[in-house]
Amino acid sequence: MHMVIYALVEAPTQHDALVEGKAVFDRLVGANPHGCAVFDYYCTFDEEDTTVAGKARWGDLPTAAPINSEEGGELLDRAWNATKEEFQRNLDRVKEALDELSDEAIMRDEDLARHAFHQVGAYEGPSVPMYDQHAMGIRHRDQLDRVLEEEEDSQTLWIVPADVHF
Repeated sequence: MHMVIYALVEAPTQHDALVEGKAVFDRLVGANPHGCAVFDYYCTFDEEDTTVAGKARWGDLPTAAPINSEEGGELLDRAWNATKEEFQRNLDRVKEALDELSDEAIMRDEDLARHAFHQVGAYEGPSVPMYDQHAMGIRHRDQLDRVLEEEEDSQTLWIVPADVHF
């Protein structure tokens, strides 16, 4: 399956932001020694030679956009909405499992109940669409606000989208 994920990175230029974003995505696919593969591969939106990922799948998204730009704001809104929707979807599955299944059924992972529990608690992977510069999943609004506030005292904050397969 494919999804779009987003990296929030500090950089002075769009080119540098893309480089920093790719470093985040490399970690998430296990392409560097400090990474743990939570996705199979990624494609950024500057890549033209693919027919199944990136622009070919999702259309034209910016390669990287400053958070304080219109494009960056739109990407940030998409990323945050995806974060909230994925959390709520999994939380609803957990609540349903707790209401409808016995402890034994949950233990057996009936209806993928334990998977839903795992997804609610995940720090990375398909249930976490947004990451900071250190490839740490941004899972709640306070965490996102801290990243956005830190930008005020640093270089420009950029948002870099990528199509990932998992």
